[in-house]
Amino acid sequence: MGQRMKYRRLGSTEMRVSVVGVGAWQFGGDWGKDFTQDEVDAMLRRAKELGINLIDTSACYGRDHLSERLIGGVLEGDSREDWIIATKFGHLHGWTPAGVRRTLEESLEALGTDYVDLYQFHSGSDEDFDTPGLWEMLAEQVEAGKVRRLGDSIGWNGNTYQTGQAADKGFSAIQVVYNRLDRTPETEVLPLCEQQDLGVLARVPLASGFLSGKYEPGDTFPDNDVRSGREREDIDAQIREAQRIKAEEVPQGVEMAPWALAWCLKHPAVTCVIPGCKSVEQVESNAGAAELDIVSADHPQAWTD
Repeated sequence: MGQRMKYRRLGSTEMRVSVVGVGAWQFGGDWGKDFTQDEVDAMLRRAKELGINLIDTSACYGRDHLSERLIGGVLEGDSREDWIIATKFGHLHGWTPAGVRRTLEESLEALGTDYVDLYQFHSGSDEDFDTPGLWEMLAEQVEAGKVRRLGDSIGWNGNTYQTGQAADKGFSAIQVVYNRLDRTPETEVLPLCEQQDLGVLARVPLASGFLSGKYEPGDTFPDNDVRSGREREDIDAQIREAQRIKAEEVPQGVEMAPWALAWCLKHPAVTCVIPGCKSVEQVESNAGAAELDIVSADHPQAWTD
């Protein structure tokens, strides 16, 4: 295990999670590259060596649970306790109790495991959130040991309706888009998480790669990259703002990507960032965020052995 990785408890739970995780949307083939099992093995093996223990995926990342299946290929050779696996439900078979139960069983099969550590409502509407019987059924799955903890990956960064009910629903964590280019959650969502002692997984912490510092206005993306569908004007505006941040805020000699991850981690509500990765080198860069001084050791959720 890496010697410099930092760990935090996930909300009020006993889960000890690395402050940097692995976001696995890209393994489904939606970010301009298709991955082989060997490539995923190499990235997750290196992540483990660096002390990373959390992987975040979803049933709908790629056809036929592709992201989950590639992760399952790695879990097969590891002790299950080495990893905290977070996945999500809702977009494959709907939000009914029967549909979600079917999704859970398929995810367990794809991952090759008997349980999921964190099972998250995946960016559904407030109406979906209120589906009759949904949370009662999921509480039964927790009781049965198929799910350790429940959470919500909110679809809108200012969704206080779902976040405000988290404790009542038995959630342990909220996942939200949070990065230096999108600070919306700071206004209401993150304070609500602190009030309820919830863990926070910050997704898209590199703003879809724009906070890596490697893009220029006018850069294009392949058709199989989700960024290709965005408005050109919006993309260039984000890139220009990222360039300004790099010039004015990132210390000399510090890579922008790990700095951007560390920037998220300094917020007292944030437990973990879950950037994606396309190479072992990106895994190493992401893990480097834990070593930066702005990732405080006295964070409210800091894990102490």
